Amino acid sequence: MALSIAGRPVWGPLSGLGALVAVLGFASDRFHKWWMLNVFDMADRGRYQVTSFFDLVMAWNKGVSYGLFQAETTIGRIALILFALLVVGGLGLWLAKAQLRITAVAIGLVIGGALGNVLDRFVYGAVADFFSFHAFGFYWYIFNVADIWIVMGVGLILLESALPGVFGPVNSEQSDQG
Repeated sequence: MALSIAGRPVWGPLSGLGALVAVLGFASDRFHKWWMLNVFDMADRGRYQVTSFFDLVMAWNKGVSYGLFQAETTIGRIALILFALLVVGGLGLWLAKAQLRITAVAIGLVIGGALGNVLDRFVYGAVADFFSFHAFGFYWYIFNVADIWIVMGVGLILLESALPGVFGPVNSEQSDQG
């Protein structure tokens, strides 16, 4: 009998794939942040120009995407953490119902990225961001590996929605292997 909460399964045929992607996304984000902070010493190094349009920088984001909803207080930080964990929980329930591999991968990417940023907010009080792209005086927002995974996951979900049927449902043989 499958584990369920309120009659909804918490582990579906593609949950393992999504969980693996989430773990790999989370681990790659953690490793990159550890390396940037402890080996590359980004906090003391200052802006490091990689190309004419890409710099490595050290920025602590106390808000969410694009620096919105800045959480300067402990209560604000806790609220953002709890909200992110609530979203991750909802994504986990969606993952349990996923019938397409692209959906499982997409949800796993978003979960892994979200948890990477949640851990930053819990440990540091803000999210560590490093990548700064710019051209002709315009600077894009500064982001990190976790943000890349979140954007890729959302992009895959949008792609799946825009091209229904292209990726096809998982057949019963594949579901048993999930």
